[in-house]
Amino acid sequence: MKKLSVCILFGGMSPEHEVSLRSAESVLNNIDHGKYNVFPVGITKDGNWILFGSDHYSELPDGTWEENPNNCHAAISPIRGQGLLRFEGDCVVREHIDVVFPVLHGANGEDGAVQGLLQLAGIPYVGPHIAASAVAMDKTLTKLVVDHAGVPQAAWHLVRRGELEHHMEQVVETLEDKFSYPMFVKPAGTGSSVGVSKAANRESLYAALTAAAAYDEKVLVEEFIDGREIEVAVLGNDNPAASICGEIDSGAEFYDYDAKYVTDTSTAYIPARISEEVEEQVREMAVKVYAAIGCQGLSRVDFFVTHADNRIVFNEINTLPGFTSISMYPKLFAASGIAYSQLIDELLKLAMEACK
Repeated sequence: MKKLSVCILFGGMSPEHEVSLRSAESVLNNIDHGKYNVFPVGITKDGNWILFGSDHYSELPDGTWEENPNNCHAAISPIRGQGLLRFEGDCVVREHIDVVFPVLHGANGEDGAVQGLLQLAGIPYVGPHIAASAVAMDKTLTKLVVDHAGVPQAAWHLVRRGELEHHMEQVVETLEDKFSYPMFVKPAGTGSSVGVSKAANRESLYAALTAAAAYDEKVLVEEFIDGREIEVAVLGNDNPAASICGEIDSGAEFYDYDAKYVTDTSTAYIPARISEEVEEQVREMAVKVYAAIGCQGLSRVDFFVTHADNRIVFNEINTLPGFTSISMYPKLFAASGIAYSQLIDELLKLAMEACK
């Protein structure tokens, strides 16, 4: 059989650039190079596209991949049939691409931007398409869809950057009237807990709002939910399936960026420490959220299960979840019987099927 040509896109112009590099390293090490012609294309923080000219994927996480002497500039053409353009001196070489796996997290990679380019190019790609990507990337839009679907979630309030610049005192008073401390403050459009803070008092709320507004014009403030952090991996197009549930014990104030990627304080429990009945309800809700947003391919759906009464509360959805060696999405499906390399095969197959 003819090998499929797969472009692995990584890096990107978002605060989650480094996470993407780690995810891509794992994907490139686990994809079956015997089945696929692999084209690793990295996007630098300043927006340059580079075809990585080596199979030393360990160069990705520390950024040294950008200086590899075998690299060349590259781009995916929006013109149908052009595929991947490789620039070699004054020459442009076209490479046919069958499918793209955008191992990208955050703005300009997970929010529908790259998905729009690939849609114009007519190239199948892994993950949800434009509308679902955009809605899931904006936590406030996600909240509206999930609320309409009837899935319980934390109470929330939207704050805009302009309000903070001109009416900070009034905003804080409104939030204190609505919520008790602690409360969570998040940029509406970041993942990997970038810019997320837990505000325990008025002083830390001021700081949290300012920090979140540095990343996004829209800031989401939520009530605190005292519960276990439960994550579910979902896979599929028309008939999605949920993995077993996993649980994260952050070992910190909350599961922030450092707990996810820097320190070793967090512990993952697979399966989650919840009853079979609650687990089944969580898995059903995960598929319900996935379908309501219009996802296909993959997403990870996160919940809280309250300590006091096992109430299930939706937290967020991640349409291009981490694929690092410690990421929950591949680990959850590995525990459900689908190994990492097999999972990549299935995702590429789903991407091709979605474009038929």
